[in-house]
Amino acid sequence: MATALWVKAIRHHRADVQTTVPCGRADAHQALQEACHELDLPEPLWLEKNEREWAEFGMTRFLPDAFFEAVPFERLEIEYIDPDAPKKKSRDPRNAF
Repeated sequence: MATALWVKAIRHHRADVQTTVPCGRADAHQALQEACHELDLPEPLWLEKNEREWAEFGMTRFLPDAFFEAVPFERLEIEYIDPDAPKKKSRDPRNAF
């Protein structure tokens, strides 16, 4: 499996529509454009907050105020999926054993 961008529109606490688009981590803007076109959704404004979250966590979310048009969902979440990335370990001490 190749790296991809997972895009999902959340409505009523559930993924209403979702898709994955192949991309590298640096190509998130273009992959987001492709995903929004595929899902027939308006493209959100990519703000500094989103840039920070993307750089630190490889994921970010867009609320309805990030769109020029009215949207039928509560938030749009994007997440970078890299199957070759090392798995993160829980920092919960109960899982130490």
